[in-house]
Amino acid sequence: MSNSMAQPNLDRLAARHAQKIICRLVDEDKEGKKRTDNKEIKKAASSADNTVTKALGVLQENGLYACLLYLKAKEKENGDVVVEEMLNLLDSLGFGWGKPTDKNGKVDTSAEAVLKHVAEKVTANLERLLLAKETMEQMLIYARYGAKARG
Repeated sequence: MSNSMAQPNLDRLAARHAQKIICRLVDEDKEGKKRTDNKEIKKAASSADNTVTKALGVLQENGLYACLLYLKAKEKENGDVVVEEMLNLLDSLGFGWGKPTDKNGKVDTSAEAVLKHVAEKVTANLERLLLAKETMEQMLIYARYGAKARG
């Protein structure tokens, strides 16, 4: 049973991006330097767990668009990291969605650009949207457990 197009391993992608979320939110400070103080790590892990748990709830109850809107509106710095990894995961699904860009061709993670991108590209095909949502849920679940393991 050979398929000419290689199918991505969705669980592996979800795990990889969840690890990146935890690395960026827990293991590194805002400047990208490695945290060494256990108290700081536990505090960052608790904050990451809180952000990811809330995002997961919004995703499950209201969908991908609402989840991204919530993260951009309510979760500030943690939310920006999660949104960036969500965009990276969406891009790696292989549907050609890409990422939102500004007029100079640079990735634009502003709320307006992200929400417009999702509304125009990701929600256009229901089957792909549902697959993306399921993969996002898995990523956030892994990130949640990763944060708990660090805390």
